[in-house]
Amino acid sequence: MYSRAIRLFTPLLLLTVLLAGCGLGTAGGFAPTGKLAGALAGAPRLDGVSIKVGSKNFSEQLLLGKMAVILFQSAGANVQDLTNIPGSQSARQAMLQKQTNFQWEYTGTAWVSYLKQEKAIPDEQGQWQAVKDADAKNGLVWLKPAPMNNTYSFAMTDKTKQKLNIRTMSELQKVPVDQLTFCLESEFANRNDGFQPWLKTYGLPDLPPQNIKTLDTGAIYEATAQGLCNFGEVFTTDGRIKALNLTVLEDDKKYFPNYNVAPVITTELNEKAPQLEQLLAPVQAKLDNQTLLDLNARIDVDGEDAVDVAWDWLQSQGFLSAS
Repeated sequence: MYSRAIRLFTPLLLLTVLLAGCGLGTAGGFAPTGKLAGALAGAPRLDGVSIKVGSKNFSEQLLLGKMAVILFQSAGANVQDLTNIPGSQSARQAMLQKQTNFQWEYTGTAWVSYLKQEKAIPDEQGQWQAVKDADAKNGLVWLKPAPMNNTYSFAMTDKTKQKLNIRTMSELQKVPVDQLTFCLESEFANRNDGFQPWLKTYGLPDLPPQNIKTLDTGAIYEATAQGLCNFGEVFTTDGRIKALNLTVLEDDKKYFPNYNVAPVITTELNEKAPQLEQLLAPVQAKLDNQTLLDLNARIDVDGEDAVDVAWDWLQSQGFLSAS
């Protein structure tokens, strides 16, 4: 499966504790409220609507979760901030058990990890529609996805790009074997649908052990930038790609699943507040890969708080003004 070990693994004991009656164990914190402006100035209000916003506990999810909290508060909703839930499985169970009723989720994560489908759908719209249809029986409504696609890929330095003169994964076939060096997570390196099937998909040979370095996820970006390997396994909207001036190879055979992010709400919330989709649509349209790269870098590289980055971006795009 295309599970992401760092994001999807949650021990059973932790999951049980988090979903017990004592609550989710989140750490929402303060989020500011503004006045809807620009493209949202005429958006329908959410006065009297209660929304429990969840998110996972990595930077991009915190950023998106805080955006939702700020937007919903600014539209008049009664918002409970339950962002920062440890682990995808815990966040999923919180939605299914209605401890939260709104969350941004990735189509690939839902299709492969939650819905247990082994074959990804290459078309982004088709993947979203399949997830939407399948999750309806679970009482969840998938609103339209944003353009961003936080999937797997491999990245290289400008020096490597110029030396090997490649842009796509298919062009790796012309690279000498001794230059096909990779930095990988252990989970991706060893699973049945990970690195080895990727090599076969792109017609690449089995590589000698010295060509593969197995590292923690967080170490791969710096190791690639420092030349420990020519190609590092990355997530395509990770801010460290920009900060380290790495270039992402194009997955021209669409091996990796689509991980477009979309708002997911419970059917009950959808019935009470169908105007949520109209409120979110202009914001979602701006959430492309470059935007997320920039915003994630402010959190992961510059050390800014996710809520501050979310508030600043919403204002800079004209969606909100200070009250």
